[in-house]
Amino acid sequence: MRLVISVNELNRRIQNLLESINKERLDALYIVSSANIAYLTNFFFIPTERPIAYVLTKNGDRILIVPRLEYEHAIKYAYVDKVLYYLEYPDEKHPMERIAQILKELKLGDKRIGFDIDGYGHIYGYRGPRLSNLLKEAKMIYARDLIEELRIVKSDEEIMLMRESAKWTIYVHRLLQDYIQPGLYEDEISMAASMEATLAIARAIGGLYRPGGWFAGAHAGFRGQIGLHSFYPHSLTQHFKLKKGDILVTGAGANISGYSVELERTLILGEPSDKVKKYFKLMVEAQKTAMDMIKPGIKCSDVDRMVRKFFKDNGIMEFWRHHTGHGLGLEMHEAPFLDIGYNRVLKEGMIVSVEPGIYVPGLGGFRHSDTILVTGDGYETLTEYPRELEDLIIYT
Repeated sequence: MRLVISVNELNRRIQNLLESINKERLDALYIVSSANIAYLTNFFFIPTERPIAYVLTKNGDRILIVPRLEYEHAIKYAYVDKVLYYLEYPDEKHPMERIAQILKELKLGDKRIGFDIDGYGHIYGYRGPRLSNLLKEAKMIYARDLIEELRIVKSDEEIMLMRESAKWTIYVHRLLQDYIQPGLYEDEISMAASMEATLAIARAIGGLYRPGGWFAGAHAGFRGQIGLHSFYPHSLTQHFKLKKGDILVTGAGANISGYSVELERTLILGEPSDKVKKYFKLMVEAQKTAMDMIKPGIKCSDVDRMVRKFFKDNGIMEFWRHHTGHGLGLEMHEAPFLDIGYNRVLKEGMIVSVEPGIYVPGLGGFRHSDTILVTGDGYETLTEYPRELEDLIIYT
């Protein structure tokens, strides 16, 4: 069985979206989010300053508009009816002007058009007009939620890819843990584990899956969360040398046809102090508090609310820094969000990270992250990996 989203699955997504388009009385949908385009077409690309847009009409016509340099790439991989191109950005004629012209040629210049972004996102120095400024007779309607509603509950094929990702994510994290030694740079440990696991994927299932996006293969590392620097929840690599006594917060994932899970663990290099043991134990209990809440019908906000209550009850709210978790799939952060301000109800088929962290100044950070599938009566942990302290001490 190929580990790639099938044509049948793409057709199901498009049909569901067409039902929403007609329900909202839209004549077409205009999409520029790279993840949304991948979701609807199986086309993965490097987003740059050059706009790429997908148009789905209410009649089911699927058109992809790309810069000239992506034309052959899109012809080969994109599941659409037609690929059109413009020359370059910014060029003598701005890409948005060409896109607006195409929409007029499709008889959409004065119709109801739903969009996820009105024009194009401002990345890599991009500057350009809104689509609504170029199609003044059209009725432009924000409609990003139509696709989010489809993406938020994973299909059987998506869950299959996430399970495969979890298998390789666990493998690359085990390699990372095995390679840890005092005196080594964080980079050499991360690169060795990531390369070995990625080659294993290539040998084992190469040709059965499609690398998607910037991140291909398997990766595990520390992202600078080493020793006292583990205090920073979203640190960047610092090229640290590991030393005895360090707290190590890891992160791992594996991209399988565009989908990836998340696995993070707090490791201790050498015998932990009593203070480290204390906060490690509280972190594990906080994660369990969240997991015990997860089942269909529970509000995302209530999961986070229960974790915050745990922090308050244990007198550690000063060490709280972020919400309990987030959705996973085509993006490393996507809906739903386990946050006190997000009241969506959990449903079977949703996939989320569960990762409440504790960050103690002058000591370090403590965070496990697991990827959880909401099931009919509770949840399943996709990233099943040791989480107790005795299994996560690196003795030297």
